[in-house]
Amino acid sequence: MPGDAATQDSSQLEVELKTLIVDALKLEDTAPQDIDSDEPLVGDGLGLDSIDILELAMAIHRRYGVKTGSDDSQNREVYGSVRSLAAFIAEQRGASAG
Repeated sequence: MPGDAATQDSSQLEVELKTLIVDALKLEDTAPQDIDSDEPLVGDGLGLDSIDILELAMAIHRRYGVKTGSDDSQNREVYGSVRSLAAFIAEQRGASAG
């Protein structure tokens, strides 16, 4: 079933992203497995601010070769949660591979 493989890839990417978030932002008090994939990254959720998101964007570019644009509304959506970020990265990697 192709959907299962895509779900597995997405889940693996979410796990990688959680580790990347903790490492890149030096969140010593947060374990990757403690981050909920649907939890907001900014504000009340994980509590990241604009500087954190900038650091994260650079780490994602280094790791995955994916850049986010300068469209703030799109970036708010992309960095809304680990799940939305994973979906964006998967979509961008798929687009560049095709």
